[in-house]
Amino acid sequence: MSSTPHLILGSNSPRRKQILSDAGYDFTTMSLAIDESYPSDLEKNEIAKYLAKIKNEAYRKGLSSDVLLTADTTVIINNESLDKANTYDEAVSMLQVLSNNIHEVITGYCISDDKKFMSNSIVTRVYFKELGPEEIHHYVEKFKPYDKAGAYGIQEWIGMIGINKIEGSYFNVVGLPIFEIAEDLKNFGISSH
Repeated sequence: MSSTPHLILGSNSPRRKQILSDAGYDFTTMSLAIDESYPSDLEKNEIAKYLAKIKNEAYRKGLSSDVLLTADTTVIINNESLDKANTYDEAVSMLQVLSNNIHEVITGYCISDDKKFMSNSIVTRVYFKELGPEEIHHYVEKFKPYDKAGAYGIQEWIGMIGINKIEGSYFNVVGLPIFEIAEDLKNFGISSH
């Protein structure tokens, strides 16, 4: 058995891969089709952690001593969860709701090996300026944000011109709260370099 456990990221998100890589981790990725539905009576601030746990349980099958990291990100506004937009109109509608408003981005994550399991969720408050219709349509047409909760990426043009303040972790909004995850990975024998 090797002295350092192997890290697996259970995600096909290019943003999560990039953050983990930029933070100096050696890891491989796995991708499975996971049903991301959740109970309708689940508290909105628990959705991300619930989905990260479902993903962790699905990916964990067949793994031995490897360390597995799974995550899910939700956008909550007015006690409603904005999932991923499926159409152009849905993306425009979501951005109209976020415009001139404050929302919370919650990333839930789970880390497990064959002996232990832990989960956590991190909350960041995001403040959008008022977005004009031309800004919203330009962004959706050019960036096609259909794979992102809330139909936007903070690291993209809309985040640069539209977000005037955040409270909490920037990387959480991108999709992986790396500071907290790095601390938790140490408990599983995984360090960055």
